[in-house]
Parts: sequence; C-alpha cells; structure tokens
Amino acid sequence: MTGTEGPGPGGGYLPAPDGSPGRFQVIPAAYVLLRRGDEVLLQLRRNTGYMDGHWAAAAAGHVEEGESVLAAARREAREELGIDVATADLEPLTVMHRTRPGGGPIEQRVDFFFASRTWAGEPVVVERDKAADLRWFALSALPTPVVPHEAAVLTALAQGTVPPVTTYGFGPGQDT
Repeated sequence: MTGTEGPGPGGGYLPAPDGSPGRFQVIPAAYVLLRRGDEVLLQLRRNTGYMDGHWAAAAAGHVEEGESVLAAARREAREELGIDVATADLEPLTVMHRTRPGGGPIEQRVDFFFASRTWAGEPVVVERDKAADLRWFALSALPTPVVPHEAAVLTALAQGTVPPVTTYGFGPGQDT
C-alpha cells in the first residue's frame, strides 16, 4: 500500500482535492462486554481470518457507513448474540486508539468499548460459523489466549482502572 488509497477497504487516507494524501482515517469498531457480577461473556473465534482460536468480546464489529457507534454496538449484540441492548444500557468503558506497526493504513483503528449488565433475551451463538464457544468467565480468571488488545481492556476492568482513552500497539511510553 502506498498510503494514498481512498476510503474503504485497504484505504487509510482520504485524498485532498489537490490529490495529496489528505487526512488520515481510522477504522472504527464497537465492542460490547456483557457483565454478570464479576464475570464477562466471551466467545471463542473461528473461521473469521482474524485471531481465530482466541477468546474475544461476545459482540463486536465494525461501524458501518452512516451508523453511529451506539447503533453498531446494538446491532452487533443482536447479530452475534440474538439479544437487544438498549442504548441507555451501554456503559462507555474506554476508547482505544490502536495500531500494528508495519501494518499500514488498514491497521489504524479506533475501538469503542462498552459494558452492559442489562439486555433482553438470552445470549447465544447466532453465527455458529464464526464462534466455536460462548462462556462466562470471572475477570480474575480469563481464559487464554484472549485477543491481545481486548485483554488489555479486560485486565484494566478487572483492576478497576479503565482509563477513558487507551492506546495499544504504539510501543513503550505510548501505550496506556
């Protein structure tokens, strides 16, 4: 990648009218961590092409064009778990700016993490081709492996110290 591709898959820069690279763009995603007491619901990823074999937030995905991050969080909970989470029940945890060095523009991300202790319906694996398992885990006894950037948030949540903004993948002195 040259870094001058337009928006959309594989792009990172929105070209300026003069043809220069313009402003850098990040890919947004919404994560919903369902909580039950000191437990969190996680799914075991499979057949997704990303971190398969790792435990991850039970509901997460990219924000679609024209969709707010809150609408994306609610949609992902419906699509992946078959539950309805009201916007008022989405508790903001942290916004994570993350990267993967050498990953190019496609690896510039902003992730919005929410927790919810209230929802309608019983969480189940809806997309059986993408999740091998769905289980509750105590925050103090998380399974391994967990998707690394999500593990950072879960660890902070277990310690009761989730900062409003976190960074991941930028290196020593830059990550929180």
